[in-house]
Amino acid sequence: MTGVVFDGIGSYVPPRVVKNEDFMDAEFYQENGERFSDDNAVIIRKFEKITGIKERRYAEPGQSCSDLAAMAAEAALKNSSLSGEDLDYIIVAHNFGNINWDDNRIDMMPSLAARVKHKLGIKNPNATCYDIIFGCPGWLQGAIQATQMIRCGDAKAVMVIGAETLSNIVDKYDRDAMIFSDGAGATIFRASDSENGYLSQCSRTDADQELSYLEMGPSFNPNLEKSKGRFIKMKGRKIYEYALTEVAAAIKCAIDKANLDLSDIKKVLIHQANAKMDEAILLKLFKIYGVAKDPFELMPMTIEKLGNSSVATVPTMLDLIQKGELQGHKIQKGDKVIFASVGAGMHINAMVFEM
Repeated sequence: MTGVVFDGIGSYVPPRVVKNEDFMDAEFYQENGERFSDDNAVIIRKFEKITGIKERRYAEPGQSCSDLAAMAAEAALKNSSLSGEDLDYIIVAHNFGNINWDDNRIDMMPSLAARVKHKLGIKNPNATCYDIIFGCPGWLQGAIQATQMIRCGDAKAVMVIGAETLSNIVDKYDRDAMIFSDGAGATIFRASDSENGYLSQCSRTDADQELSYLEMGPSFNPNLEKSKGRFIKMKGRKIYEYALTEVAAAIKCAIDKANLDLSDIKKVLIHQANAKMDEAILLKLFKIYGVAKDPFELMPMTIEKLGNSSVATVPTMLDLIQKGELQGHKIQKGDKVIFASVGAGMHINAMVFEM
C-alpha cells in the first residue's frame, strides 16, 4: 500500500498579542446571569492557574478565517517540493467559517477551501476543495481523510489546513472567552514509496450525554437581547472528566494498531485545550502503560503564549517544532509521533505518524 509523508508544513500566528491583564476591565457574568463575587484580578489569576494561558493571539480587524488559512497554506507550499497546481485536494477544517465582525453572522458559502484555492491562484480544476466541521479535532480528521485517500490511490497530494478566528465568536461577558484565540496551520501530505509516514489512527464520537459539552448559546449578559448573536459555550468540568479517560484510551488504541509501545513514541502533539487537562491526559496514559515520566518531555505546549485556536493548535505546533521555535523539542526523521485531539461533538481522534 502507498506510503504517506509530509511534504510541506506552515502556519500563521497573528502578531496581535492579547494578555490576561487586558481583561481586567471586562464584565464577566455567570451562566445564571449574575456577576461573579470575585473581582477580575482573582478570576484571571484562577484562570491562568487552571488553563496555563498567559496570552493569546487575535487576528487583526478585517482578517477573516480564510485569510489566515491562505497565509498558512502559502507558508506550507514554500516548504514543499510541490506547487499548488500539484494538489489533488484542499481540505480546510474550521468550526465557524468567516465571521462577520458587525453582526456575528457565519459565512461558509463558498467553502473556505475554495476561497483558499482562489487566494493561492491555483488554476488546476482537479484540485478539489471542501471543508470539514469536526470540532477541535478537525485538522486531524482532515489529515486522516487525506492519508486514506492517498493510500487507496485516489490522490497523490492533499493539503489539510486548520484555521480559526475564535475571537469573533466568543461571548466577551463569559470568562471562558479568555481561552480562545486565532491562528492557522497547514500541512501537505504526499504519496511516497518510503516505509515511514502514516502508521495508524483511532477515532470516536460520543454524542449521547456528551453532545452539549460544547455548543452555541446566547450571551451570559442578561441585559442583552437573546437574539443578539450566539457564542461558544462549554461545560469545562464535563469536558475535563470526559477527556481524561477517553483521549488517553484513543491514544493507546492508535499505538496498539501500529503494533508499537509507548516507549517507541518520541512526541505527543495534543490539542492545546487546557494545560492542566493535557497534562492529566498524559499522566493517565503513563498510568495505563505503568510508567512514570515528566509529561512535558513527551508533550510540547504552546497554549501559554498562543491560547486555544481549536483546529489550528496541532499543525501550528508541528510547524513551530520543525522551525526550531519550541525550546527543548525536536522531531527528526524516523521519529514516531502521535497527534491527538478532543472537541465538540464530542469527537476524539489520534494518529501515529513516522516522520
